[in-house]
Amino acid sequence: MVKLRLKRCGRKQRVIYRIVAIDVRSRREGRDLRRVGFYDPINNKTYSNVPAILYFLEKGAQPTGTVHDILRKAEFFKERISSLFLQKRKEKVIDKKKIG
Repeated sequence: MVKLRLKRCGRKQRVIYRIVAIDVRSRREGRDLRRVGFYDPINNKTYSNVPAILYFLEKGAQPTGTVHDILRKAEFFKERISSLFLQKRKEKVIDKKKIG
């Protein structure tokens, strides 16, 4: 399974995080599949590669809680993602009704 999570970079007392798509079993500083953005908590700056993030989300990648909050603050989850997740949620509800 792939997750969108933070990878620590920078130097002591001056941290910058990369938002990366990475395998769940990898460690925090492990090799990432793709860099999809960065987050600077000191200057409160965020950059996100929207097409890359959408690609991984459509393939089933799960953002961690912190990455989800960062993307939400950047207004990433407006209409595009919410409609996509609502569609998938409706499909799951319909499947559960058919099963049980």
